[in-house]
Amino acid sequence: MAVEIRRVGVVGLGTMGAGIAQLCVQAGLETVGREVTTELTQRGRSTIDHYLSRGVEKGRLTDDEKEAMLARLTLTTDVSDLRDCDLVIEAIVEELDAKRDLFAELDRTVRVEAILATNTSALSVTEIAAATDRPERVVGMHFFNPAPVLALVEVVRTARTDDAVFEAAFAFAERLGKRPIACNDTPGFVVNRILIPLLNDCVRVIDEAGVTPQAVDDAMRYGTNWPIGPCALIDLIGVDVHVHASEGLWEAVREPRMAPPPRLVRMLQAGTLGRKTGQGFFSY
Repeated sequence: MAVEIRRVGVVGLGTMGAGIAQLCVQAGLETVGREVTTELTQRGRSTIDHYLSRGVEKGRLTDDEKEAMLARLTLTTDVSDLRDCDLVIEAIVEELDAKRDLFAELDRTVRVEAILATNTSALSVTEIAAATDRPERVVGMHFFNPAPVLALVEVVRTARTDDAVFEAAFAFAERLGKRPIACNDTPGFVVNRILIPLLNDCVRVIDEAGVTPQAVDDAMRYGTNWPIGPCALIDLIGVDVHVHASEGLWEAVREPRMAPPPRLVRMLQAGTLGRKTGQGFFSY
């Protein structure tokens, strides 16, 4: 059963969720943003307001267009306020139990024809979908950070995802102005399956070749034309986020290159997580 997507719910208004909600209101969609506290909903709205205001400053939007976009955003702490959404995108903490609990609650709340999507970057969409009574209406929609800027969305189907649901999610990503790619529910999907072991190799080279993080970054930027070096990229992603994703891939496939290098584990333990803490491979 196909769905016309007119009203979207976004659960979790942190960096990723706020970016996804921003994309939705920019695309003219009524959007309901849900967080666990009023303070967090307001913080999410402030994030969206900030980036839309930058669009006004740069001449990409008018003040009236910005205000119209913000008017399409409704904030709530109550999951039941998502009941009339045609699509609900989950963007909460990257923990399987938390996502499964949320999807079970959404399953009891939204209409039977609604689509449920997870923004997970590393967890099994199949396992998340299994928490519902309608896994055929669950799909992965992995946006990349920052969501309003990066074009890619990995649209992930499980063995049970209905074809019409998958096609609707893919078309929705295109409606947001994104460049979606289709993939099956496999560990790491496409980007992380390639990128995480590659970044881990770059970190291991620091100790094995006796070079500095700057030298590794220079090697990849000027030797292979990467726009950003691997160490700077991990600092941008967050050491904690990278290690978590790396551990998830290691658990799933047991390939040695997937396991986080000891250097990254030590950085995580020390709290030097990159840009978010002001110190990672580099100082900020």
